[in-house]
Amino acid sequence: MRLLHTMIRTGDLDRSISFYTTVLGMKLLRRKDYPEGKFTLAFLGYSDESNGTAIELTYNWGVESYDIGTGFGHLAFEVPDAHEFCEQVKQNGGKILREAGPMKGGTTVLAFIADPDGYAIELIEKA
Repeated sequence: MRLLHTMIRTGDLDRSISFYTTVLGMKLLRRKDYPEGKFTLAFLGYSDESNGTAIELTYNWGVESYDIGTGFGHLAFEVPDAHEFCEQVKQNGGKILREAGPMKGGTTVLAFIADPDGYAIELIEKA
């Protein structure tokens, strides 16, 4: 058994694809329109879906925003240098939620950024 993907909804699919490919360096693995259901799915990842986990972006046609709610936490990505990565996010127009620094009560260096729809993304510096 393995985790295949995590699905999040987006109000602007092209904007979100651009964020995940440009800012986070993911690859667009596949994209398909479903006219009868009035939605489009896009899968992004760092490797082929047969070998890795993907993020599924769901765009419901005509829906521009969602209430993220309080149940969802965040997506987490390992990065070589959290401080440097935050600078790259800023240079690409990304939003920093928490600057890179040690975890409260610990030594792990982490930061938080937001994707264009406001989903939190944790950056964990590789030890």
